[in-house]
Amino acid sequence: MVNFIWVGLTIIGLVFAAVNGRMEEVNEAVFKSAGEAVTICIGLVSVLVFWLGLMRIAEEAGLLRQLARLVEPFAKRLFPEVPSGHPAMGYILSNMTANFFGLGNAATPLGIKAMEELKRLNGGKAEASRSMITFLAINTSSITLIPTTVLAIRFSYHSASPAEIIAPTIFATACSTMAAIAIDRFFYIRRRKKEGK
Repeated sequence: MVNFIWVGLTIIGLVFAAVNGRMEEVNEAVFKSAGEAVTICIGLVSVLVFWLGLMRIAEEAGLLRQLARLVEPFAKRLFPEVPSGHPAMGYILSNMTANFFGLGNAATPLGIKAMEELKRLNGGKAEASRSMITFLAINTSSITLIPTTVLAIRFSYHSASPAEIIAPTIFATACSTMAAIAIDRFFYIRRRKKEGK
């Protein structure tokens, strides 16, 4: 459905530009945007490689394990159905850590692996389990300490103060994560009450 919407918007835009005699401006914008996209991608790759390298060093030094241990008691309360030592919990904690450092691209494969393990725990059912729903809510809202990707974009556009977004990002993502957990628990409790009746 989304593909049809994008195609429709593109066609409408091109027709509108042709009717108003502005195709030259559209062509110029397309090529300029393509050039900027390549520049931004190269900038993002360099920043992501840097942070992924730091994550690897932190992993080898045992810092990620320490961070995972700090988060684990909280994660066990959020995912009580996941047994201790299960691979799903390891992937969940790794995903949360990557998101914490703003490494969304690194967090995605970990999130997919976590969902695969949670689905196995759910017996391979088509219906999402409580843990799968909770993980999706937390992964989507994800509290972020360092918004790496946004910082890279701000650096590439020569922002006067690219790091000024760190405090608002921490506040906004903390609020979104708390809201996601609260909404997740609200609907879980409501469903349990309905099932109890």
